[in-house]
Amino acid sequence: MPKVKKKIKSSLTKRFKVTKTGKVMFVHQYGRNHQLKKPGSRKRRQNEPGILAKPLAKKIKKMLGYT
Repeated sequence: MPKVKKKIKSSLTKRFKVTKTGKVMFVHQYGRNHQLKKPGSRKRRQNEPGILAKPLAKKIKKMLGYT
């Protein structure tokens, strides 16, 4: 009897990425539009990928099928 294929949340695969060490990275919001009115420090901060906190990362990894 074949194994049941594990279902993952496909919307989360577009929003999050899991690193080799197991950290969950995401792209900051509000970084696309209205660039002229935002200060440069904010734009630089939003350009870096964010890392989720451990409790939330655990839930995201479970939904992505990493456990």
